[in-house]
Amino acid sequence: MLSALMNLLKACWQPSSDQHIHAGSDSVGRQDGLLWYKDAGQHLSGDFSMAVVQANNLLEDQSQIESGPLSTIESGPHGTFVGVYDGHGGPETSRYINDHLFHHLKRFTSEQQSMSADVIRKAYQATEEGFFSLVTKQWPTKPQIASVGSCCLTGVICGSTLYVANVGDSRAVLGRLVKATGEVLAVQLSAEHNASIESVRQELFSLHPDDSQIVVLKHNVWRIKGLIQVSRSIGDVYLKKSEFNREPLYAKFRLREPFRRPILSAEPSVSVHALQPQDQFLIFASDGLWEHLSNQEAVDIVQNHPRSVSS
Repeated sequence: MLSALMNLLKACWQPSSDQHIHAGSDSVGRQDGLLWYKDAGQHLSGDFSMAVVQANNLLEDQSQIESGPLSTIESGPHGTFVGVYDGHGGPETSRYINDHLFHHLKRFTSEQQSMSADVIRKAYQATEEGFFSLVTKQWPTKPQIASVGSCCLTGVICGSTLYVANVGDSRAVLGRLVKATGEVLAVQLSAEHNASIESVRQELFSLHPDDSQIVVLKHNVWRIKGLIQVSRSIGDVYLKKSEFNREPLYAKFRLREPFRRPILSAEPSVSVHALQPQDQFLIFASDGLWEHLSNQEAVDIVQNHPRSVSS
């Protein structure tokens, strides 16, 4: 598995076959078995590569890179947007995010006439509310959509400022050059929301003081209500609105008692970073990578396998 993950990262930086596909976003990519990837492409802040290992027959994840105006007003701020949407329970939520989040971001940036952490939070909230509306509409004929959700990690580079926002357990890591030694060190930029982290469990207990079973250890894994590891997501409506936690939803998702407040949250953790000349590259990836590689191991792979970029 470790070798496969290392090959996943290396594939972003090496020549590949000529079989073209469309993966995740609309950008043209390539396929090698269950590995989907795109060689070096251009954006306003430099260049990029993308890779996805498809773990299931149905791809539940999405990713996108947008470059250009970050506003519906052409004279507004320009920059680069990257999103990694790690879906679970089905593909509907990650696809919805892929289709709507960036458009909400552009709309709120236009209204505020600048990029900010507040703009990003509003875009996440609008995406969450839009998916709620979709679930409400489809519930009579497709009730299981209430149990579909997605982690959502995004980055926005606007000028020399990087905004990183996250719900769930995906992670953004920066490779930063130490001039004195020539080393490139890993700097984690995002906060994760997974019940395996003690501070996340403490947050849940403080938000739900009347529920001693808000987090339980099940098969040696901490899970919220014994069901899910992430404490924040887009979707997962069955743990946010009690009216969707009932029949005909599958019994395995239904709680014994109705809940009075949302169990999960869609509020992103947002951090703002002033980019420096020594900042070499960024890695945005879901937990499938970070379960097998440390931050520094991933940075070392990128640093030690420079890409062949045609002129």
